[in-house]
Amino acid sequence: MNKPTVVSGIRPTGYLHLGNYFGAVRNFVRMQENFNCFFFIADIHSLTTHPTPGDLQSGVKQVLAEYLACGIDPEKATIFIQSDVPEVCELYAFLNMNAYLGELERTTSFKDKARLQPDNVNAGLLTYPVLMASDIIIHKANFVPVGKDQEQNLEMARKFAKRFNRMYRKEVFPIPQPYTFDGKDMIKVPGLDGSGKMGKSEGNAINLFDDPKDIRKKVMRAVSDSGPTEMNQKKPEAIQNLFSLMEIVSTSDTVTHFNDLYNKCYVRYGDLKKQLAEDIIAYTAPIRDRIINILEDDTYLAKVAKMGAEKAKESALETLNEVKNLIGFKKLF
Repeated sequence: MNKPTVVSGIRPTGYLHLGNYFGAVRNFVRMQENFNCFFFIADIHSLTTHPTPGDLQSGVKQVLAEYLACGIDPEKATIFIQSDVPEVCELYAFLNMNAYLGELERTTSFKDKARLQPDNVNAGLLTYPVLMASDIIIHKANFVPVGKDQEQNLEMARKFAKRFNRMYRKEVFPIPQPYTFDGKDMIKVPGLDGSGKMGKSEGNAINLFDDPKDIRKKVMRAVSDSGPTEMNQKKPEAIQNLFSLMEIVSTSDTVTHFNDLYNKCYVRYGDLKKQLAEDIIAYTAPIRDRIINILEDDTYLAKVAKMGAEKAKESALETLNEVKNLIGFKKLF
């Protein structure tokens, strides 16, 4: 029996952080056992913000090393660089012919990005959902793990797949479903700014690659308050965030200790943050060490990228040939 196919990508615009790890990557490692997984580094998508060549190349290498260090196995999953599979862009061109200006302009992601970068509202930004659809359906994905911010773009991919199937009267593409991780496996990691979740664009993240000095500095600057004034009072969001982080990386005895101090109004946030920082360092150190070792092995990284590209191209070319034949692109001579 064939395994269901899962596709997911990440832009090479920064480092993986604890939120990425607990929110998705740790679960990707589990998924590779039971799904046909395609994990790609979306370097073409990142061009919508015009990175310099140096930023693009170093970002791709960093994310590839981090994926591998977190446990994604290139023998079990297909891990590849988006630009190594040009068939994706060819399908993107075909899908663009049946994507309409009005529906693209109404997407939340386009409106948000256009507001954030008014001097760089490029066509790639507008057609971002079409390229994302191509990434997904070229491998005939059954499932796509998505966060809230990408739900609308997945719905667009579903729309384009249905539209193509209907136009050419053949069920070429499965309709990809959102994949929701089990509640026990999906951990929302709070940021250090006192609200919301951890994210690279918010500047409130602990990166897996951060060194101990940076982790201590970030945690000690985390938002807190003057302390509880009543026994057993409810924790404000910023304080609860610190305890939530501690519940992820610290022992249960440590969490209980600081909870008791808080409930008795004896807690000292400086001591709590020092403990939290050391526990984060201990938790991330093995991953960081693996990232450093992998980054130093260009031969291994090149081997992984080449193997992933070959596997992804084989899958993509099979779909693309089927699409081109249906559209009418057949060799005449």
